[in-house]
Amino acid sequence: MQAAPVRATAIPSFTDALRAVESLLMSGGQRTARRNAWTSVLEDRRRAKDRVEAERVLEQAASPRS
Repeated sequence: MQAAPVRATAIPSFTDALRAVESLLMSGGQRTARRNAWTSVLEDRRRAKDRVEAERVLEQAASPRS
């Protein structure tokens, strides 16, 4: 008797699973809109972080040196 062949299939990541559910629940346009919105959120966060860092640098440059 031969052993059953072993199939090497990768276990999907959590992100892959979410995208699969998303594709079932949303049309293509909705997916694109959601991804664009999330990209905008991430970009806004990056700009806010950069702004805080720039303010910190400016405050340090403006303060009198000891």
